[in-house]
Amino acid sequence: LQGPRYVSPAPNGGFVVSEECGDVKVFMSSHKLLCSLSSKYGHRFGNPAGVCVDVDGSILVADEQRRTVHLFPEHGAPICLVSSGLRRPAGMACSSFGHLFVADAGDNCVKVFK
Repeated sequence: LQGPRYVSPAPNGGFVVSEECGDVKVFMSSHKLLCSLSSKYGHRFGNPAGVCVDVDGSILVADEQRRTVHLFPEHGAPICLVSSGLRRPAGMACSSFGHLFVADAGDNCVKVFK
């Protein structure tokens, strides 16, 4: 890993890690690298920060530089879930009720999205 920042468990026993170098890596339960989101989806991150995995197994990534949150489904193209209202998104968490919690260090608060 190159400058690991945030980590989240994945439903399959693996985990997801954001890196300072501008990528997000997905690891299997055996701790072997499964994929890089930049390579798999052809997505360019500004500065990936918080990561979490929803109940469907999709990976969500907060981009601190671009002030967005993207969802990366197992199959299909990335989807921008939050494109405005964030100043400096950092840590994130997904609830089993469909809520997304984003710690916004730029506004000193936690923002909740459904």
